[in-house]
Amino acid sequence: MRIARIDIDEASLSAPSDQVEHERKVAMFDLIEKNSFVPEGAAEGQGPFDLRLALEDNRLVFDITGPDFARKIMLSLAPFKTMLRDYRMICESYYEALKNATPAQIESIDMGRRGVHNEGAELLAERLRGKVAIDHETARRLFTLVNALVRI
Repeated sequence: MRIARIDIDEASLSAPSDQVEHERKVAMFDLIEKNSFVPEGAAEGQGPFDLRLALEDNRLVFDITGPDFARKIMLSLAPFKTMLRDYRMICESYYEALKNATPAQIESIDMGRRGVHNEGAELLAERLRGKVAIDHETARRLFTLVNALVRI
């Protein structure tokens, strides 16, 4: 089972930087190309699914629809706040380093950025456990979209 279409609620979307907007577009493209997304309660072979991401009442909303399937999952933003803040700060450092740092400095910052990104993906997969089964790469790309959506 997989996601066939992704929509991000434009009213929820913050004003992203050019880099965040680029990452969001790449993550959406990559997710559509390859993902593993199995909502709890979906019958074997059901799907593909459409996913709409939004913010409602300070919660992250996964609105999942598909053939004979509809489910809305709401997650508190509280567990994500520190992770998103850390990820945003290290991304800003990375983008700044690209302008004038040495390749070794850029690589070092990028390793840290990937590490925080992986931690965010693990947190997202954990928060979705029992609601939606996702693989690591799907979790990483979804975390990128959450980062573009949520401004803390």
